[in-house]
Amino acid sequence: MAALKFSGPVLPDGESRDLYVVDGTVTYEPQPGAETVARGWILPGLVDAHNHLGLEDHGAVDESEVEAQALADRDAGALLLRDCGSPADTRWVQERDDLPRLVRAGRHVARTRRYIKNYAHEVEPADLAAYVATEARGSDGWVKVVGDWISRDAGDLAPSFPADAFADAIAAAHAEGAKVTAHCFGRDVLQGLLDAGIDCIEHGTGLSVDQLDQMAARGVALVPTVMQTAKFPEFAEQGRAKFPTYAATMEDLFARRREVLMSAHEAGVPLYVGSDGGGAQRHGWLAGEVQAMVELGLPAADVVAAASWRGREWLGFAGLEEGASADLVVYDRDPVADPSALWEPACVVLRGQVVGAAPA
Repeated sequence: MAALKFSGPVLPDGESRDLYVVDGTVTYEPQPGAETVARGWILPGLVDAHNHLGLEDHGAVDESEVEAQALADRDAGALLLRDCGSPADTRWVQERDDLPRLVRAGRHVARTRRYIKNYAHEVEPADLAAYVATEARGSDGWVKVVGDWISRDAGDLAPSFPADAFADAIAAAHAEGAKVTAHCFGRDVLQGLLDAGIDCIEHGTGLSVDQLDQMAARGVALVPTVMQTAKFPEFAEQGRAKFPTYAATMEDLFARRREVLMSAHEAGVPLYVGSDGGGAQRHGWLAGEVQAMVELGLPAADVVAAASWRGREWLGFAGLEEGASADLVVYDRDPVADPSALWEPACVVLRGQVVGAAPA
C-alpha cells in the first residue's frame, strides 16, 4: 500500500511538518511517492471520555444501532471512546478496524430501583462489591457505579449505597486491576467516594473546593459533561410537583456549575471531555461538549488538549509520535484558536485508513 502524506501544523506543538502514514503507523521520515491526502491542522484523534455506546432511552440497542452510534462518533473525529456504562455487549466493536477504539466499562452498577430502568445491574449494598468485581474482570480496566440518584423516601438526591459499601467495591475493583468512576450529581456521596480512593468522578456538580484540592493531589479525574448538566433546570421542572426539594437541589447545582468547573481547573484537577452520548444525548457531538466547556470559561487550548492528546495519554493511547498508530483528524483551521473547527473535520484517519473524506 502506498504511503499517505498529510501536511500542516501537527498538534500539540503546532510545528508545520509532513506526516506520513505507512502500514497504519505514523512516520516523519520522507516517503518518496507518497500520496498527498490532506493539508491543514493535524490533531491526534479525539477522545470522548464519557460515552454510552449501545444505550438509548429505554436500554440496550441492537448491533445495527450500535454501529450507527459508533460511526456518528467516528465521523465527528472521536476515534477513542471511553465507555461509561452500557447494558449492551459491545465487545464486538473492538474487532472492527473501521470503528473507534473502545475502552469498555461494562454495565452500570446501581441500587435497586434507584436508576434508569434497564440500564444497570441493580443490587443491594451487600452485593455491590461482588458485582463490581465481576464487571471489572469483564471490562477494559474501568467500572462505572451510580454514586447518587433521587431517593423517593428522601425526596432528593441521596447516595445510592453506604460509604462502606462503596469503599469495599472500589477495593474489589482495584484488586482486579480496574479503576472506578461514579455518576455523581449531588454533594452527599462525594466525600466517601474520594476517601475510598475512587479514580474518577462523572458530572461532579456538587464538588467543594476542599474536595477539588483532594482530587488534584491524588490525580482523581473529573469528566464534567456540561451539555448534560445544562439539563438540570429541565430535570428540576420534571420533578417539582412530586419532589420539590429535589427540584431545588437541581436548580442549585445548575447555578454553581461554572464555579465548580473553574475551581477544578484552577486546582489542577485532571479534566477530560465527555459528551454523555447515548440515551437523551446524541452521538457525534463531542465538538458541542468542547464548545460548552469553553463557553463556561475554560481556556480553549486546555479543553482541546483534554479532548485529544491529553485524553489519549490518560487512557494509555499514543498521540502522533513516530511509530504510533495513525489515528488523526485534519482541520481547515486551527482548532485550538477556534474550537468551532472541531465541528468540521476535513479528513479523518483511523488505524491508518482514511474513513472520512478529505477535500477534493
